[in-house]
Amino acid sequence: MAYALGIDVGGTFTDGVASDGSGGIVSAKAHTTPPHREVGVMRVIEELATELGLGVNELLGQTDYIAHGTTASINALVQGSVAEVGLIATKGHRDAIYIMNAEGRTLGRSAHEIQDTLRNRKPQALIPKYRALEVTERLDYAGRVLVPLDEDEVRRVARALLEQGVEAIAVCLLWSFKNDQHERRIRELIHEIAPDMYVTLSSEVSPRIREFARTSTTIMNAQVGPRLRTYLQPLQRQLTERGLAGPLLVMQSEGGTITADRAPEHAITTIGSVLSGGVIGGMRMAEQLGHRNVITTDVGGTTFLAGLIVDGEPVMASGSIVNQYPINAPTIQVHTIGSGGGALASVDAGGNLRIGPQSAEAVPGPACYGNGGTRPTNTDANLVLGILSEYGLIGGRKPLDLELARAAIREHVAVPLGLTVEDAAIAIYEVQNAQAGDLLRRAVVGSGYDPRDFVVYAFGGAGPAHCAGYCNDLGVSEVVVPLGPIASAFSAYGLAASDVVFSAEISAPSSFPIDHVELQDYFDRLQAEVDDVLKRQGVKFQDVSFQREADLRYAMQVHELTTPVPGGPLDENCGSAIMAAFEEQYERINGSGTGYRAAGMQAITYRVRAKASLGFPVTLPTIETASSSDPVSALLVERPVRLDSQRGYEPTPVYEYSRLRAGHVLVGPAIVQVPTTAVVVPAGTTGRVDRLGNLVITYE
Repeated sequence: MAYALGIDVGGTFTDGVASDGSGGIVSAKAHTTPPHREVGVMRVIEELATELGLGVNELLGQTDYIAHGTTASINALVQGSVAEVGLIATKGHRDAIYIMNAEGRTLGRSAHEIQDTLRNRKPQALIPKYRALEVTERLDYAGRVLVPLDEDEVRRVARALLEQGVEAIAVCLLWSFKNDQHERRIRELIHEIAPDMYVTLSSEVSPRIREFARTSTTIMNAQVGPRLRTYLQPLQRQLTERGLAGPLLVMQSEGGTITADRAPEHAITTIGSVLSGGVIGGMRMAEQLGHRNVITTDVGGTTFLAGLIVDGEPVMASGSIVNQYPINAPTIQVHTIGSGGGALASVDAGGNLRIGPQSAEAVPGPACYGNGGTRPTNTDANLVLGILSEYGLIGGRKPLDLELARAAIREHVAVPLGLTVEDAAIAIYEVQNAQAGDLLRRAVVGSGYDPRDFVVYAFGGAGPAHCAGYCNDLGVSEVVVPLGPIASAFSAYGLAASDVVFSAEISAPSSFPIDHVELQDYFDRLQAEVDDVLKRQGVKFQDVSFQREADLRYAMQVHELTTPVPGGPLDENCGSAIMAAFEEQYERINGSGTGYRAAGMQAITYRVRAKASLGFPVTLPTIETASSSDPVSALLVERPVRLDSQRGYEPTPVYEYSRLRAGHVLVGPAIVQVPTTAVVVPAGTTGRVDRLGNLVITYE
């Protein structure tokens, strides 16, 4: 029997899923083991093998592929634990990364933060100025050589950086996205001096106009590439030694995988790999349930993440921002706030209750974990309210201490606000739900969609406990909580179910439309490039599809919208069709009548994305159907639970999720106990178990 494995390496736990391609799925969980995360990966594979009644070597020998997602890259950037990098830039242009296009104080900031001008600061520089050096060379806007590359100067600059002990070198020349010959020659010269030096070229990782964003992307790729290589190489070696038959694949931000051999070269594309796994999992489950429009909500220990699936496909963005620096890499658009299960509750100087963005993180964790944490979190509030049991999480392996939770809430919230501990706990719960609901509303409406056209999928450690609350005023038709065999490893399931994806792009700013023959040539060249990359993956694909895009804008505007371009041969009418698609999207986001074609239109970047199916059907199994809708056979206990500030504690039935069957109906208030969380079905809602074992919550 063949298997596909998905491994999700989070900050606290490493989750694993194994699918046999026929609907059989098992999951497992192990502690993440930084800095040697490969140890945790091997442990979760051992757990999966045990669940399947196999030895590790036997399981790996029957594994078609392992799809792997990790927070290592994004955590390295956020925490600053990155490689020492040197930059080589065109003479006169090294300061682009420090000037930051005059937007360094505002990039990635909320409207509230931008308005607080006295506290706005530029972020710490990606690299110190003494490691940003220049070389003589110059191309013009069309890529023609105006000033030849001074190779002797390149050698001197490379030696100077090596003497400073850099671990990687980023090369970003002014017009290299039009002609990469000087960048490629610089890499050759560096490797003549230091053959093993990690060198990343902007023309390979970010062949896109706008110097600042291209430079920041190239530097950050160099910062995380060596670390990712250091992590993946021993992991690959261990897996091979244990008999892995197929490839190790690494998830990228744009929702598809790339082979581990190539991942370090494009390390920046992996920074959102775990975030993407949940959205891809939502897309695959939506295919089975027949949902076209889905809001995925992943509430982990630190953050609340929301993604959109529209017409069966994830909503994408052409880039992202980390630490106030732009990254030119296509990504699934994920909206986030620091409001997870471990988000800290506090009272500010004005007497207002705040939840997040600071987090208790894995260490020391919520106060109720008993690991030395003294400040209250959402998890502590849920324990006091009766949503969680003192029995704890992970099947009782993580007991929770009610008195520690009460003490933390009393000191930091109840006493400052003049409330009882119980009233303070319900206030924390409702504020968490309110700010999560506000994020969802802004994410959906701000993207030009109506929430009433969507269903919500809620997963992660804290999502099921809060989803009915944060969706209450959203107007969605229903809320689906994935349970069944993937209850505690939904993102790992998404990884196992993902395709291999690679994209290529070229910036060619001009008025639009352009001649259809020229446009066809751009896309043919890009398709040939991604097709060549796919062939070099060394993986057998069942089928490959290509998607075309163009980043368009009205003349004199500074932001583009990514617009779909039809496949197949383009004719003289294609320009009008593409402009119409742009204007439809523009008016959906900005309002009817806001388009103004008379201003003229410009195309900035063209892109082709290849999606290659691995041909392994990672589907969710159906479960046994109940003989009646009464879930009494799954009833564990009845305990007092408080879910509303206007009501006190109420006797609430608690059900064991593994005993629920398709067709069971839970009338709120009710709690479903899962090893890693609890699902809340509040009064005024009904929970129905569907054929896949998910709990579907609807409002009266």
